[in-house]
Amino acid sequence: MTHGISRRARVVAGGLTAGVLISGVAAATPAAAAAPAVACTSSKAALAAKLKTDITAALAHRSGTVAVGLYDRTTKTNCTLRAGSAYDSASVVKVTVLATLLWDAKKHNRYLTSTENSLATAMITKSDNTATSKLWKQLGLTKIKGFLTAAKMTQTKPGANGYWGLTQITVTDEQKLLALVTAKNTVLSDNSRDYIQKLMGKVVSSQRWGTPYGVPSGVSVHVKNGWLQRSTQGWRVHSVGTFKGRGHDYTITVLTHGNSTMNYGITTIQGVAKVVHRDLMS
Repeated sequence: MTHGISRRARVVAGGLTAGVLISGVAAATPAAAAAPAVACTSSKAALAAKLKTDITAALAHRSGTVAVGLYDRTTKTNCTLRAGSAYDSASVVKVTVLATLLWDAKKHNRYLTSTENSLATAMITKSDNTATSKLWKQLGLTKIKGFLTAAKMTQTKPGANGYWGLTQITVTDEQKLLALVTAKNTVLSDNSRDYIQKLMGKVVSSQRWGTPYGVPSGVSVHVKNGWLQRSTQGWRVHSVGTFKGRGHDYTITVLTHGNSTMNYGITTIQGVAKVVHRDLMS
């Protein structure tokens, strides 16, 4: 305490008021913690440069905190922004729940039961929360963590006490999951991957906003969105999607929080999606 007082005394004696000192510190903070920049790489250098410019421009006047991931297998294009930042998952975690269910069934060499099929369908296509809670409880944290380990989704932390919507997710891990869903691997069987994509391709029309926005005709779309309002950091609004056609095979993840409304978050995501689809196809 004495140290604090003596320091303040020295500051005042030096002709500065505490108010000036504090405002000076505040003014210096943005420079010290500059906003992270969009980073893009590609086998086509011009494409990487264009995506970086256009994604940056799409987010230039949007409030909230946005994380972005894009990977296109065809052109080896990868774009990231805040890829390691944690967000409350909301309903985006439902893809992980389904993948865990299928991974575990494969381990036990069995098909899904008719009940599991019904619950999984409701969970993905209608974002049914009751169905999700039943599957989350059935699986339990041990199996969910087992899948995350197998999938190398090391940054994902399952929500405690049944609160699956508060699972902590990152762009990096969501992009890993989408990669497993869209290409042959040892974690998910081909049948499991087809099943996940089938359900993500049948999401009800009112929930097909977000990453599919601006997708051209002739490209298949598989999507899962999430939205959740909390007392801090406003609305969390997220969208993950896989897209294939017209010479491209790509995945997009956009995670946001600090949105004033759900629609504000949707508009932010769709601004990113629109330029991604356009740049890849041009």
